Amino acid sequence: MNDELVRFPADAATAGVFESLATLVYASDDFDTVYRAIVDAAPRLVDGCDHASLMLRERHGFVTAAASDEVGELVDTYERELGQGPCLDAISDASVYHDTDLTDGSPWPELAELVLATTPVRGMAGFRLMVGEETTGALNLFADRPGALDDRSVDQGIVLASFVSVALVAARERQAATTLRGGLASNREIGKAVGLLMAFHKIPDDEAFGMLRSASQDMNIKLAEVARQVVEHHNQA
Repeated sequence: MNDELVRFPADAATAGVFESLATLVYASDDFDTVYRAIVDAAPRLVDGCDHASLMLRERHGFVTAAASDEVGELVDTYERELGQGPCLDAISDASVYHDTDLTDGSPWPELAELVLATTPVRGMAGFRLMVGEETTGALNLFADRPGALDDRSVDQGIVLASFVSVALVAARERQAATTLRGGLASNREIGKAVGLLMAFHKIPDDEAFGMLRSASQDMNIKLAEVARQVVEHHNQA
């Protein structure tokens, strides 16, 4: 095969892809879209990569957050069912696991047998994803040609996995900020409602807060919602 066809993209082109991904990460609140964009970009950024997936660790186990196609998603499913594979090993053991040729023996024989029988995949690699000190998942790359995921591919995969980790940090911080904003908004509503009740009933703040809390318990409605209704009623009066 002509080396020009499988050469890693020129620096400008690669930078353009990463720039587009970075813009998406920091501009979007829909991280499913971000994850999908990353796995879709993997075949353009990593030599020999034909399919990619992103498996994340959640409280109840591992889930595929995104896959470039059905092949990547299927291999992830096999890994979870069998409890073996480069993705799971990258998450639990080492930062990178790499089998360039499944047809020539494999550290994961049961997985290799299933993959060879039901998919075009002939090589795979898993890259650990970290958020701070916490392992959150793995980026998985799959090749349809034995030997296609070589040492250069691994280096490129490490770079892409580092970018995914940045995206995960952004997702976590965005979610934390959203939660914080929601909490602050609720606290402001509660503060307004307490102030209104204090002024209307001429009572101290602890009694006004007690009124809100009692109403919340009696109506089985969140305190912030009771406060919002008090403020809304005042504004309409």
